[in-house]
Amino acid sequence: MTAEDTYKTIVEPSEGIYTEKRSKFIAIALPVRTIDEIKTHLETYQKKYYDARHVCYAYMLGAMRKDFRANDNGEPSGTAGKPILGQINSNELTDILIIVVRYFGGIKLGTSGLIVAYKAAAAEAIAAATIIEKTVDEEVTVMFEYPFMNDIMRIVKEEEPEIISQTYDMDCSMTLRIRRSMMSKLRARLEKVETARIMDKK
Repeated sequence: MTAEDTYKTIVEPSEGIYTEKRSKFIAIALPVRTIDEIKTHLETYQKKYYDARHVCYAYMLGAMRKDFRANDNGEPSGTAGKPILGQINSNELTDILIIVVRYFGGIKLGTSGLIVAYKAAAAEAIAAATIIEKTVDEEVTVMFEYPFMNDIMRIVKEEEPEIISQTYDMDCSMTLRIRRSMMSKLRARLEKVETARIMDKK
C-alpha cells in the first residue's frame, strides 16, 4: 500500500509500437502537469500524425488521481480511450498523457481486437518509460521578527523542508515546502517560535 502522500509518474516521454493485422498503433506516453500542456501535446501530435486514421488518448492528472479523461477520437465508443486509461490505472500512474496513433491497415479488427490493440500499445509505452515515485508536497509561509531567525533556521535544519523563498526585513518571511505527512509537525514547531505567524494561502 503506497503512502497517502506519494504518487507515481513518468520521467520523460516514451514510445511503444503495436501492430495487428497491418494496423499500426504508435503509443506516446508524456509527463504532464496541466490541461494546457495536454492540449499543446495533442495539437502537436495531431499535426505530426495528420495522415493517421485515429489519434486517441487518455490522461490522468493530480496526486489524488481524480482528474482524468479518455477520448476515442472516432473509434467505436470505449475501444480506445478506455483501454489506454485502464493501463494508466493499472500502473497507478498520474500526471501522464498517453496518445495512441492508429494507422489503419485495411483489415477491421472488431471492437475486442481494438481494445486489445490500444491496451497493448499503451502498455508498451509505459513499459518503455522510467517510472518514479514523487511525494505530495505542501507549502507553508511563516512570518517572524528578525531576532527569532535562528529559532526558525534551527527548525528548518532539523525538519529539512525545501526553502522556496525568504525575505529579511524588520518582519521576515519564509516559504517552505515539505511532504504532506510531515507538514503538521513542521507547522506545530514553527508556531511555537515567538512572534511567528503562519500565513495560510488564500
